[in-house]
Amino acid sequence: MLRRPKPGGSETDLLREQEEFLKSGAPSAASVLRRPDKRRGETGGDLEEDRNGHDEESQRDVVTIEDLPDELPSLTPAPPKKSRFKNRHVTFEDEDAGETMDRHDTHISAVLSKIIERDTSSIPISLPEFTGVAFPKACHRSTNSSQVPLSAVGEKKSIFAQQLAAQRLKEGKAPLKFTSQATSKHRPQEQKHPPQRPMEMSYHNGDTVSSPVSSSRLVSGDGLGCPNRSEESKRIHRENQEKILAMSQSEILEEQERLLSQLDPTLVEFVRSRRAASGPASSFSREHPEGKSSEGSVHLSSDSTSGPAPSAKPKDVEMEEEEEEEEELSPRSAVIDLPVKPQKDWVHMDKLEPEKLEWIGDLPAPRKTGTKQAMQARFDFNGNLIPPTEDLPTHLGLHHHGDEPERAGYSLQELFLLSRSQLIQQRSLALSTLRNILSKAQAGDYRSTLKGSMLSTLLDAGLLFLLRFALDDSVEAVMAAAVHALRALLVCTEDEECLDLTFHWFRGLAAFPLLPSQEEEEEDDEGLDEILKETAKEREERKPDHDVARQDVVKGLLRMKLLPRLRYILEVVRPSPRVVHDILEILTRIARHSSSSATQVLDCPRMMETVMLEFLPTSWTVPSNSFPQSVYGLPLASAMKLLRVLATSGRHACARLLNSAGVRERLCRLLSAEPSEILLEPRKALGITIEAYRMWAVAAGYGQACDLYIDLYPALLTALQSVCTTLARCCHLLHLQLERVLALLTLLTQVTHTAGCHQELQAGMVSSSGDECPPPPPVTWGHVTGLPAPLMGHLKSFVKGLDNPVHRDISLALIPSYLIYFEAFYHQLSKQNCFKPVEGLQELEQLASEVLLPLMSHSVVQDLIKNLKSSSMVCSVLPGHVDLDTSPSLPGLACSGWRNRPGLMSHSSPFPLLTSLTLLLDTITGIHKGLTCKFTSFLVSEPVIGYLQTVSQATPTLSHTWSWLLRHEHHLIFLLLRLAYRSVLIEPQVEKHAQLYHKVALVLLPWLLPGSEHLAHDLLATVVFSKDFIPEGHSGGPEAIELGELQLQEEASHPNSPSLQIVGALLREACANLPSIRGCFLTHLAHLETSVLVSQDALFGRNPWIKSHLLPELSGPTLPSDWPFLPLVSLYEKTGVSGGGGLSVEELPQGALLAVTQCLQWLLVLEVWREEALKVILPVSKLARLSCVFLCSSDLFLEKPVQKLTWGLFRLLSRPSRLECLDLSIPPPGLASFQDLYRALLAQYEAVSFGDRLFGCWILLPLQRKYSATMRLAVFGEHVGILRSLGVTLEQFAIPMERFTSPPEDSLPLVRLYFRSLVTGSAKPTWCPFLYVVALAHVNAFVFSQDAAAQELEAARHSMLKKIYYMTDEVLKKHMLLFRMPKQNSQLGFEMYDHLPPTRAKHLENVVGLQNGGSCQTENR
Repeated sequence: MLRRPKPGGSETDLLREQEEFLKSGAPSAASVLRRPDKRRGETGGDLEEDRNGHDEESQRDVVTIEDLPDELPSLTPAPPKKSRFKNRHVTFEDEDAGETMDRHDTHISAVLSKIIERDTSSIPISLPEFTGVAFPKACHRSTNSSQVPLSAVGEKKSIFAQQLAAQRLKEGKAPLKFTSQATSKHRPQEQKHPPQRPMEMSYHNGDTVSSPVSSSRLVSGDGLGCPNRSEESKRIHRENQEKILAMSQSEILEEQERLLSQLDPTLVEFVRSRRAASGPASSFSREHPEGKSSEGSVHLSSDSTSGPAPSAKPKDVEMEEEEEEEEELSPRSAVIDLPVKPQKDWVHMDKLEPEKLEWIGDLPAPRKTGTKQAMQARFDFNGNLIPPTEDLPTHLGLHHHGDEPERAGYSLQELFLLSRSQLIQQRSLALSTLRNILSKAQAGDYRSTLKGSMLSTLLDAGLLFLLRFALDDSVEAVMAAAVHALRALLVCTEDEECLDLTFHWFRGLAAFPLLPSQEEEEEDDEGLDEILKETAKEREERKPDHDVARQDVVKGLLRMKLLPRLRYILEVVRPSPRVVHDILEILTRIARHSSSSATQVLDCPRMMETVMLEFLPTSWTVPSNSFPQSVYGLPLASAMKLLRVLATSGRHACARLLNSAGVRERLCRLLSAEPSEILLEPRKALGITIEAYRMWAVAAGYGQACDLYIDLYPALLTALQSVCTTLARCCHLLHLQLERVLALLTLLTQVTHTAGCHQELQAGMVSSSGDECPPPPPVTWGHVTGLPAPLMGHLKSFVKGLDNPVHRDISLALIPSYLIYFEAFYHQLSKQNCFKPVEGLQELEQLASEVLLPLMSHSVVQDLIKNLKSSSMVCSVLPGHVDLDTSPSLPGLACSGWRNRPGLMSHSSPFPLLTSLTLLLDTITGIHKGLTCKFTSFLVSEPVIGYLQTVSQATPTLSHTWSWLLRHEHHLIFLLLRLAYRSVLIEPQVEKHAQLYHKVALVLLPWLLPGSEHLAHDLLATVVFSKDFIPEGHSGGPEAIELGELQLQEEASHPNSPSLQIVGALLREACANLPSIRGCFLTHLAHLETSVLVSQDALFGRNPWIKSHLLPELSGPTLPSDWPFLPLVSLYEKTGVSGGGGLSVEELPQGALLAVTQCLQWLLVLEVWREEALKVILPVSKLARLSCVFLCSSDLFLEKPVQKLTWGLFRLLSRPSRLECLDLSIPPPGLASFQDLYRALLAQYEAVSFGDRLFGCWILLPLQRKYSATMRLAVFGEHVGILRSLGVTLEQFAIPMERFTSPPEDSLPLVRLYFRSLVTGSAKPTWCPFLYVVALAHVNAFVFSQDAAAQELEAARHSMLKKIYYMTDEVLKKHMLLFRMPKQNSQLGFEMYDHLPPTRAKHLENVVGLQNGGSCQTENR
């Protein structure tokens, strides 16, 4: 007997056992059969052959390694496959293929001839039923009456099997049953029954009821001990059915609810799962609602082989059953609404998935009108917002399978997703739609319909990165769409139009950088040495791109290498003309951002070379049509504009463009000929000529490129001589011709300013900053002396042209530029050595009489002057100001729709004309003083006075949106004040309105923007501190104030009170000291000297000294709004912080006492006579700034002049009208809160006050009841020691006591501090009479309060009242119990009861337990 191998056997043992097995010839336990390969034509043999084959295989079981080949056979090429049908179709070489086909492929007639008709005589024929429809319903196999229900034949049988089963049923035979488990596995069990569902029942005719199930689904009878267990279980089931039939439907439902409430929910779920598994027929009927009858009645499934047809159920049962079925069919409700209903016999439709079939159904109806719920914004391809209720057709392509398929349009999220699609068309479409949305958002089309800012939402969502990624796309169409979208984001066409229009105004070359407002960032390196701290540039470089782009869009784009990519598109891709123009406009917007951004554009490798070579060539061919397919090789106006904006950033950038980039040659090429001679279409020729003149004007504004003036002088004269003839021909290019003339006049103005500086530079004068003067320009004054004659002729003709309605608009557009030129000419002429005073003055008189006076008196100009208020930006009366969609990180000028609303830019605006006119008047009246009186009628005219009155009451806001326009209006207001300053002493009419001019000067000072420092300096030096503009100082003003003070002293019982200082004498002294006060303030503004000189050079046309036409960053106004407190605040910053306020007057900087005195004098003048001018300063800011008097020094407030002035200011600030406006909860500018400042005042009072009454009043003012209890807690808590020296009496303190005692104090800790200070003696009538009365009033009101309160508060009242009653100090006890009300005129400062009122006495008796609570009496005081 062979043994089984052991686990520990070796390989030798296995081989030995194998040999023994083979020698024995015993059969193997298992035999391996090899199945024949039919592909090789092998046939299967019988079992004996298999065994023989197995024996043969077994004999070859032993293999040797030596027989194996050294190399494995190659698997390629693979062995050829053989067809299994190849052996069946044997062909011979001589066999005809046609005969073979005829033999195997017989004609169709051979098939049809074999058809034998079936005998249908015994088969009944069913006629179609008559219906009310036009055509009978088509009979499908799935609904054929010849089929049998699935309950009779099993589940999911073929159509043939169903027909066979129906035939057997008609013949009276039982249908075939298929009960295989494989079939039952595929039963659908998708229906989930509702938690409360009535038991399934079948209602039939009569009272007989048959159960749809012959036995119970739950009880099988296996647990019964009897032999007939199944019969017993059926009997139990029948009894249950009979009991149920005896019950009504309501009883069944009630019993079901009772059982469900008692049974375990898991058990109920198990029972339902058993019923669902054992009842496929009923579940099938519920899954297919086609079984419903046409009348809508609901029938449950029953056995079709027995029983009559079920009848309709009662109405209530039907309704309940319908609701039940609706609940069960809810997961498939979407399938019912489909236009094509899936059938059960369709392939792969046995298991329906409604969520995947919803898309073929009809779209839901849009949301009804009038809903208040916010909905997601959707847009069409043009960027229009689609209303939620609008039902658009689907062929527009705006419907898709999103979250809201019924709504047309795309949301921003969907557009972002579509822009990253793999399909080129989808990416282009999404980017184009985003471009349209951005354009409409910048125009403000969404502000009335969308919540929030569209631009901010898009930028926060990452639009910038999306567009930057799209620019890197390799497809040119996507690249172009990204450029268009980026242009729509950055560039506003109307902003550029407005900047080009104001280029010809006074100081129109200058512009603010479009930098966003810088947010103050918390420094993480506080406490480190200055050397170790990071610089602003290092912190900026350390920021990620996302943070940089969030704060500044342009800076973020530069960080993302936008410039090299745009250069690549221009140089390599060479896109269409529209893309080229958009890229040039994007570069222009980047150059307007800041001087550093403009430098990056200049430094971008091959950027300027590409622009100059491709879009500003020196020679080109005439394009074949007006709209060429490519603009490469043609000069473009947008390219020249880019150079002009780059040159505006600084004189160094302008010099690089002129000398290195070849702009000088381009200017000569374009301006040496008339526009009609340039080989371009007329419109484009005029456009490039206009931009060339503007570029030259910018360069001349630095004193550069003036040698071109000498070279192109004949061409310039030719252009000047053709002005009138060109404008006389009305054509469709008239507006371009006007812009060309304006650009030419601007150029001549700048050249005249530069020529006027030649003499000064030639003399080698040194500039005010100490640097050497720049070299003199090549153009001299003699080169420009021939220009005024033809220009004067033009000006006179245009003034006469105002009478002609046809030429009126042309004249109004050109006259301002002519006036600006003549102002520049006469301003520079008065500085030349060749100036002849007599001839010059006669020439000015001739100009005034022949040009200026007729112009000012003309009816057209008078009508324009009447529009001053309606066109003003300062007055803020414009109804057309729209709230445009802007982002803080991308500031704009808000010029959208400027043509359709009033303003400085409107057609009816008088500001361009009046600004240039007053500028010329200021210059000629400075040269010829006698001409001043001829123009005063304009200054005191009703429209001008009304405009100035409105300006004196206006409060404009500072922002990028309007600052560039406000700057031009500030020029006009300043020039009007300059004219008033020249004529106030010689014209009584002007002197009559001196007070108004002074108010306007005061309100204009804190409005002036960066770049206007010279205007502020000039106003401070002339109008603001001039006694001629403060008529109250010498027309009985101080005397009137003294009369008012005397009246107050007569009414007061203590006339010698220090709080009633005579303000009239202080005002008289201040008015006499105005020149010294002016010097004081100008000294404290010395840190602005550099800015003042730069602003002065730009204003007076000192072009060789101008560093940049880009104005300083718009970080705030030139002067702070609280500039009258400047000397006081400066002294506090020097001594109060560093020295702790402990320095004496002798230790203060030299002149500090005088500066503080003069500052207080000026503040007193403003508070008395110019209160409205200081309304921009909050009352809490005034109080905080004046507190510096006590914090600067240990004894500065004790100096007599300082104390007198501070007393007067305190009285003004403590007037009832001022106290109502004083809100100490608002943090003063520069401070975290007023409470911090008050703690510093308390500490200073404890240290150096010496009981000063003025300082005491300053401490008492914030302790009013309406202010925060924090300051009162500080006085009676940690600083309670000051009560010994706070001896301010009720007469000295002018504020009514009721402001401190009413309403009663509701802070329990503060009341306890009041009580403690009274009991411990910290607050006594002799030490602090005012606060003694305040504490007494609050404690008395607290202990006798009858208001309902918390238990803790009530306990504190009773405890405090008991302590008062058992006091040993009888005087204090009487004061606290019998206190009635404060009274400032009494000896104690309050009134007392003679005895306690009954209610208080009863309350005291209840608390203390006395028999006679009213025994505490005192004298009536």
